[in-house]
Amino acid sequence: MADTSPPPPAPAGGLRLRPPRHRLDRRFIVWRTLQALPWAVGVLGTLGAIYGYAESTRPWLGPVLLVAGPIYAVTIAVMPTWRYLVHRWEATDDAVYALGGWLTRKWQIVPISRIQSIDTEIGLIQRFLGLATVTVTTASSEGKIAIEGLDLRVAEETVDRLREVAAATEGDAT
Repeated sequence: MADTSPPPPAPAGGLRLRPPRHRLDRRFIVWRTLQALPWAVGVLGTLGAIYGYAESTRPWLGPVLLVAGPIYAVTIAVMPTWRYLVHRWEATDDAVYALGGWLTRKWQIVPISRIQSIDTEIGLIQRFLGLATVTVTTASSEGKIAIEGLDLRVAEETVDRLREVAAATEGDAT
């Protein structure tokens, strides 16, 4: 039976959860692929080496490899593109919006008045690809949005803009 209850009221200040406007940088796909490859090579390589050298493990390790191989193949070949197609973000004068996920989708909104800190992370692979991750945090333990895969210039501009807007906004960031 379909739910016929009315939609929940808009949060205080009139902010509504809505699809964010911006996609991540296309290099996000390469970054996520490069992150997944070492895990796949490490796990499958280790299991394959054990399978090859320890004959007693073959009866149970063979099926494990038959399951793990396709899982890692999907993780490398499908997951980065799928996440790129799903993930969206937007920073306005009122809030930061994010949509993410792979198997499940997570919609988030952080009002500007609740921002406690804005951080930029640039890992080794990200630096090589010219990407960054911007994390917007509130005082709440659940109030954190991480926007991965932004072009470095876009990330810097977004952090500067959010810093200016948050500093000009009244609120106690709690």
